Amino acid sequence: MQKDVELNHSDNKPIIYVDADACPVKKETLQCAKLHEVPVCFVASYKNMMNEPEGKWVYVDADKEAADLYITNSVQKGDIVVTADIGLAGTLLVKSVYVLSPRGKEYTDGNISSLLDMRYQSARLRRQGKHTKGPKAFTKQDRLNFTTCLTKILSNFAGENEIISN
Repeated sequence: MQKDVELNHSDNKPIIYVDADACPVKKETLQCAKLHEVPVCFVASYKNMMNEPEGKWVYVDADKEAADLYITNSVQKGDIVVTADIGLAGTLLVKSVYVLSPRGKEYTDGNISSLLDMRYQSARLRRQGKHTKGPKAFTKQDRLNFTTCLTKILSNFAGENEIISN
């Protein structure tokens, strides 16, 4: 198990960072990354440390925002982040990072404002004691949507690298 991971941005390839504590698509992320020869860095709380996990892992403090802070400070333009955290997504978009949810929804400049607003409204209702719906159950279709979206993003990088090398 590798705890201290230093990844470098070589060959104009992105690094995939995964907000890994509750991520249901770790295996799919690794499969896509291997196919496109892209490194993956899973970031998780040391409370969720795994025995002999596959891939490169960074363990951070158990603080609520520790993984988000690590990812925010590590990403570079063009990297890819997998997270269900809409707040983290909003922070990363200004860094020109691709951000997608485990359900395969890409967060973009065009949709982040409305997603943040919905999150705010739901939190406000909960503070008032009103019950709001939780997320829908994760499905096979969600996995397929995620794999399709990540493959599309990685394929775009492969196409750009072919153009650059020619």
